[in-house]
Amino acid sequence: MDPTSTALHSSLNRKAAIASIAVAALLLGMKAWAVISTGSTAMLGSLADTALDLVASMATLLGVWVASQPDDYNHRFGHGKAEALSAMFQVVLISISALGLAFRAVEQFLGGGRTADAESGVIVSAIAMAATVALLLYQRRVIRATGSLAISTDNVHYKSDLFLNLAVIGALVLDQYAGIAGADAVFAFGIALWLGWGAWGASQEAIEQLMDHEWPAEKREKFLAVVAQHPELKGLHDLRTRTSGNRDFVQFHVWVDGRMSVTEAHRVMDEIEDKLMAAFPGIEILIHPDPEGLVDEAPIGAQDLLATGPDGESAVEMAQGRPREAR
Repeated sequence: MDPTSTALHSSLNRKAAIASIAVAALLLGMKAWAVISTGSTAMLGSLADTALDLVASMATLLGVWVASQPDDYNHRFGHGKAEALSAMFQVVLISISALGLAFRAVEQFLGGGRTADAESGVIVSAIAMAATVALLLYQRRVIRATGSLAISTDNVHYKSDLFLNLAVIGALVLDQYAGIAGADAVFAFGIALWLGWGAWGASQEAIEQLMDHEWPAEKREKFLAVVAQHPELKGLHDLRTRTSGNRDFVQFHVWVDGRMSVTEAHRVMDEIEDKLMAAFPGIEILIHPDPEGLVDEAPIGAQDLLATGPDGESAVEMAQGRPREAR
């Protein structure tokens, strides 16, 4: 990725993180007042979630700042995994919030606690929903432009806030106006479950990046389709892919005519790289040319991924051992 694009993406990510911090700080003060006014456990859960939003947003700002730092001698692949670490920190905070809220909800349900001043809680929750919608729309614009994992995780969390604030409104209305005892505690427990589920979902992509998980099959197949267009390639094997932050990395071996000179082989590699850079902007590529038929990798890397199976399986399907009837 060229320096200009990198600087632009970094700037957008930082602005999105700062906007998240500003919204969280505003809602924190409003919800603290609402908790005192209503005594609602559901509102308390919303307050706790917003407090963690503020901490998580600060972690997001730190994560995108570190991830935007250029490669150096100690981090030759860049600092993109800082975003995954930031996302995992958010997941831990969300999980802690969910457990604490679930415990408080059970305690309130068994103790028979009730709420008060529903109007204040409803107004605060409605304002919170409006501010959250505005933030979500802005974050989506930034994510489309930068692909930031840290901002994406923050976005997932704020999406759950919409349902959380709606649940608070429902809890207050049912508890005070409908006279349903325990509604506030039940809604609070539901919010805790929702937060836990959101934490689990948000952790998956971060874990995949930290563990250098391979690209999705569809993306690998598109990659192979681009490579296969070059007429002088005899095959491709030992393909390895990963993503770090908003950067993709790939390395692979190709078979070429063993009678080629180094200069000719280099020309072929350059032509392949040009096509791949056009189809996958910002990708970092490492290609190793082998004489046709040479295999010096373990079995997992020796298979020709440009070949097609007898039943029409794609190269990626064969490499992953997925029979057609299982799809």
